[in-house]
Amino acid sequence: MSLRARFLAIRDTRLFQGLVFAIGVLLILVTPLVSALPGPGGIFVFAAGLTLILRSSLWAKRHYVRFKRWQPKAGGWADWGLRRGSAKRREAIRKERERAEAPPPGEAPRTDDPLPGAGLEIAPIDPGPAAVAPATPATSPSQH
Repeated sequence: MSLRARFLAIRDTRLFQGLVFAIGVLLILVTPLVSALPGPGGIFVFAAGLTLILRSSLWAKRHYVRFKRWQPKAGGWADWGLRRGSAKRREAIRKERERAEAPPPGEAPRTDDPLPGAGLEIAPIDPGPAAVAPATPATSPSQH
């Protein structure tokens, strides 16, 4: 049995996964102490702890999926940070769609719509003198 095969066999045991989970929790608990130090160290310690927890716990993975549905943009950043294969596949599909929807290289984009897709008209900032009604003096009932 090769060294790699032995490591993979050990990695799949409950004891190893429990140990990895405990180290992840410990790193997250240490984050406030590290973040008090100068520099961005707390972010990296927290990310490492979260990575270990997500790699070893099905419970955490289920909650992570719920979080991604609730906050897709933040979930995308987490996928990128974890180097997940699913995130790489989704990114490749998104780029392929953008290439398919892009106009051909010789065709110029439309310039007649100032806000494409917004469906809003732009109102002038300073209306001209014709658009402004002259001010009329207010008369009170006691002046009559």
